[in-house]
Amino acid sequence: MSPGADGAIRTALLSRAMGHPARVAIVQYLRMRPGGATCGEIVRQLPLSQSTVSQHLRVLAAAGLVVGQAAPPRMRYRLEPRTLDEWRRLVAAL
Repeated sequence: MSPGADGAIRTALLSRAMGHPARVAIVQYLRMRPGGATCGEIVRQLPLSQSTVSQHLRVLAAAGLVVGQAAPPRMRYRLEPRTLDEWRRLVAAL
């Protein structure tokens, strides 16, 4: 992403998505799970309710940091490494 207004907007969007300790914890957990995890698996690892984890996963997915894949009857969530790398580069450029 080139510097400038577009880069600033993207940095803010991704930083906002990572701006909650629960979302950071979810990303950290998913980093240890290359095959991804279901919401229930994440709930068992974090002191958060299912609805809270679901809401945080929605925020992460909207920013493109997490991708949900259907694994009926559940969804498996995994990190999107390109977006995570993009966020790291943008933050490092600050």
